[in-house]
Amino acid sequence: MELSEYVQSGLQTLADSGCFSPSAYTVLLQTAFQSLLNAQADQVALDHPVLKHIDPTVLKHCHAATATCILEAGKHKADKSTISTYLEDCKFDRERIEQFCTEYQKNKDTLEIILGSIGRCPLHITDVSWRLEYQIKTNQLHKTYRPAYLVTLNVENSDSRSHPDVSFSCTMEQLQDFVGKLKDAAKSLERASQM
Repeated sequence: MELSEYVQSGLQTLADSGCFSPSAYTVLLQTAFQSLLNAQADQVALDHPVLKHIDPTVLKHCHAATATCILEAGKHKADKSTISTYLEDCKFDRERIEQFCTEYQKNKDTLEIILGSIGRCPLHITDVSWRLEYQIKTNQLHKTYRPAYLVTLNVENSDSRSHPDVSFSCTMEQLQDFVGKLKDAAKSLERASQM
């Protein structure tokens, strides 16, 4: 697992028993898991009385760092030894590591189901259809006389779930800009593949 310096500093603050008492650590850890696993979980959990003495900025930083660590562990299907080693590097003591690993093992299956439902691949454009429309009046009955393109991108995902097509309307200038950006992206990809 590799986490950013920001996440590491949040975890190191969480490991500091001077900043987070054992009860505050337990509440924050459980709150981080619940915020990831329960769609109805909200920020009220960070208003727990045990956490009142902690600066809200530090509290949110540590909460985000803990949630990121949990997600990365779930993403890599990390085992107890991998998590323990990482948390030791962040200055966690044995008791806090054990508590983190216990909570992780308890919620691991649900976390993996949630992560699996998100999907791993972005949508893939399979076809493009378009048509030109000529707008004569607006809904306020003002005359406009301007052309517009209705573009539909047919998409699919490798996880075989159905996705609605992406549709949008644009002016000729916007469409030319869009096509230019797509050409730039295609050239960049071609150059990258030749390296």
